[in-house]
Amino acid sequence: LALVIGDVVGHDLQAAANMSQVCNMLRAIAWEHEEPPSAVITRLDRALVHISEVSMATLILARLEGGNGEPWRLRWSNAGHPPPLLIDGNGEAGFLDSGQGVLLGADVARGREDAEVPLPPGTTVVMYTDGLIESPGLPLDSGFAELRRNAAELVSRPVGQFCDELLRRSRPPRNEDDVALLAVRVPAAS
Repeated sequence: LALVIGDVVGHDLQAAANMSQVCNMLRAIAWEHEEPPSAVITRLDRALVHISEVSMATLILARLEGGNGEPWRLRWSNAGHPPPLLIDGNGEAGFLDSGQGVLLGADVARGREDAEVPLPPGTTVVMYTDGLIESPGLPLDSGFAELRRNAAELVSRPVGQFCDELLRRSRPPRNEDDVALLAVRVPAAS
């Protein structure tokens, strides 16, 4: 299972078209090449430079691996996007800062890294766009702290309610930016 979230520079129709182009190219590359997330993002970055009009974008590509009796783990690579948030079943929350790399379109020659973390039962992973944490006049650290605190408080709720309430509580006031949120929860041990 692959998880992806991203954002392109801009807030207009052209930005939406560019995001669609990035999404379609990523889907094709990830389907064609069963490689670690960092290798897929590197291929995407090289392709964008040559066959698209996208100047810069951020992206996280993650794979949820395990199941069928095997422990779950998350493997990801981050191309300049805000880090995923991991909340364990006890409400301990932390950002996954490993696997960070430069934005798509910034430096095609630079290598990318993968990161991996085990996902015990009851763990929730949240991926989001910067509209959830950024607002004019608000320090970025405040946005991250608010998201972390809210997610830790809400993690016991069903995933749908968790997402709805996390959006309501965490989105900064006076924020006109779009917001995307993706949450995955590992089933609790039976």
